Amino acid sequence: MTVSLGIPAVRPKPVAERRKSRQIMVGSVPVGGDAPVSVQSMTTTVTADVNATLQQIAELTASGCQIVRVAVPSQDDADALPIIARKSQIPVIADIHFQPKYVFAAIDAGCAAVRVNPGNIKKFDDKVGEIARAASDAGVPIRIGVNAGSLDPRLLQKYGKATPEALVESALWECSLFEEHGFRDIKISVKHHDPVVMIQAYRLLAQKCDYPLHLGVTEAGPAFQGTIKSAVAFGALLSEGIGDTIRVSLSAPPVEEVKVGTQILESLGLRERGLEIVSCPSCGRAQVDVYTLAEEVTAGLDGLKVPLRVAVMGCVVNGPGEAREADLGVASGNGKGQIFVKGEVIATVPEHKIVETLIEEALKLAADMGIDPEAEDDSGVQVTVG
Repeated sequence: MTVSLGIPAVRPKPVAERRKSRQIMVGSVPVGGDAPVSVQSMTTTVTADVNATLQQIAELTASGCQIVRVAVPSQDDADALPIIARKSQIPVIADIHFQPKYVFAAIDAGCAAVRVNPGNIKKFDDKVGEIARAASDAGVPIRIGVNAGSLDPRLLQKYGKATPEALVESALWECSLFEEHGFRDIKISVKHHDPVVMIQAYRLLAQKCDYPLHLGVTEAGPAFQGTIKSAVAFGALLSEGIGDTIRVSLSAPPVEEVKVGTQILESLGLRERGLEIVSCPSCGRAQVDVYTLAEEVTAGLDGLKVPLRVAVMGCVVNGPGEAREADLGVASGNGKGQIFVKGEVIATVPEHKIVETLIEEALKLAADMGIDPEAEDDSGVQVTVG
């Protein structure tokens, strides 16, 4: 009898059918329709510092980011956009607040899309016609990004606070202004710091339009808290088929945002799974330091672009079974570990050799798949292991 081991060769079916939305193109990346859910992030550099911004974009690209947003709060930042848009390996979105003139600068600079927040752009409604014409002529989509913290004052007065209804009304009102000019290359976000309000807003929005939706919990917080908030909110919506592109907002380096976003999509079967570490939580039965083993194996395999399931187990109850079912694994106990490769025990090694052996075997499996772990990816950033 053949036993299926490791990560399935066929991606599992998503937990729900995707909401039917129109599709736009953000540079080379399709968003909406039947396109895969894409992962975005935003640079933390001063955009006017072209070298630093391009370096961070390269790092984001290497981590799996597909679309990147850059802030444009000043003329110096706007002046830097042509070089950044031309040299970036992934589509660049210009993030515009307060000054509508930067919208036109971003379009002229060749940015793949422009994000606008109608609630804080001066006399934005009066500029919609001009923006629609410029964006249409250049083939540049617009993201209408409504945030709880910068909601249109008229709607704050009407609803009293940033309710789901207020967020949705703001977004759809601005869409209607663009639609009056025949412009529909739009995606929408209605972000809130509270996952419950955010979920309610996107559910309501999904019922009222067919535009692609950009998911985000804004100001989600430090890495741990923000990861939990984003995973809960994105998981709820994506499991209902709602969401076409995501950005995890963390008070942490943007590469960490991409890692979290990618893992959320992989966990829901919305992206092909890559490296997956299966490790036990430890308990009184553990006879080795499972926490340290799992952390060291994870660190040692960081950056390995290969679909492998690696099991790091600490006792004889579930250890052998989990290790056997993974592509690669260890069942530890009594100061040593049995190393499994594709369901077979290949060695028993002392505890201090477990991490080294697992990494060696992972690299062998990668080589068997024709993957060179030392090769540069498309970003030009060197990815190394160990």
